[in-house]
Amino acid sequence: MGGVNTRRTFLAALAGGLLASPLVTEAQQAARVYRVGLIFPSPSASEMVGPAPANAAARAFMQGLRALGYVEGRNLILERRSAELRFERFAAIVAELVSFNVDVIVVSSTSLAQRAREVTTAVPILGVSTDPVGSGLAQSLARPGGNVTGLTSDIGPEIQGKRLELLKGAVPRASRVAFLGAKQLWDVIHEKSIKASAQALGLTGFLAEHTLTDYTGAFTLISRERPDALFVAPSSENYAQRRLIVDFARRKRLPSIHAFRESVEVGGLMSYGVNVADLFRRAAGYVDKILKGAKPADLPIEQPTKLELVINLKTAKALGLTIPQSLLVRADQVIE
Repeated sequence: MGGVNTRRTFLAALAGGLLASPLVTEAQQAARVYRVGLIFPSPSASEMVGPAPANAAARAFMQGLRALGYVEGRNLILERRSAELRFERFAAIVAELVSFNVDVIVVSSTSLAQRAREVTTAVPILGVSTDPVGSGLAQSLARPGGNVTGLTSDIGPEIQGKRLELLKGAVPRASRVAFLGAKQLWDVIHEKSIKASAQALGLTGFLAEHTLTDYTGAFTLISRERPDALFVAPSSENYAQRRLIVDFARRKRLPSIHAFRESVEVGGLMSYGVNVADLFRRAAGYVDKILKGAKPADLPIEQPTKLELVINLKTAKALGLTIPQSLLVRADQVIE
């Protein structure tokens, strides 16, 4: 009898173990905590903290992650970092996150993605950038081929010509436009898009070059040359320095067009481009795919599906401009 009882006990234990094993495996998988790095070039660290950060892009990213089941303190550790306009800190910030064994690093600009890849080719990097192929971050949009993938805020060179066309539509009297940006961006954008568009619109332009952190020379040149309008290049540094740029344009009474709506929200005349917050909400989906095992090399880089036109009528009135009704009806938002 004792042997029978022992055998029954063994079989019961074995059956119980087999039934429990899927539950144990599921519990182990559920217990996995992912570590994600998020790096921005400009907002203060205080704007990135909490479940609903003050920074719109960081907030949208968090909302996207929560919608996919990632919750801080449960299955997610989000390492938020800001360079706070100290661009020389990028590499050190990335190195710190790599030392924390993050599962993926999310960056918000082309220059950040380039710096990140210089530090690591092993950790997946998700970039929200302007020209991933032209900048060498990816072999192609369809198959990036390395450890960098993500979304691009650019639909191609034609968007720059469209911005110039919109600026001319808002300021018909304009004949000379200053291009505020880095020389390498001017070389690419001018030859591929702006040059032909400017000729068609009867405009001439010149480069007001700045560095990552110094706009003094560019502003001095613009003040001396006295252009009719300002074309602000689509770059992470111009996004980060949008208040500085808009304040300068206001002082010089320069109508300006920007790539990002945030510049118009702080006083720029108009913008035409992607919604940055929406890009970061979509970026959460890429993070989810990578955390579930997808390789960046095989994840196509997404292009924007929608561009928005934002016009600041308050700024237009301050500049003595009357925005044509044809532009106002096309605007996705008019700030009054």
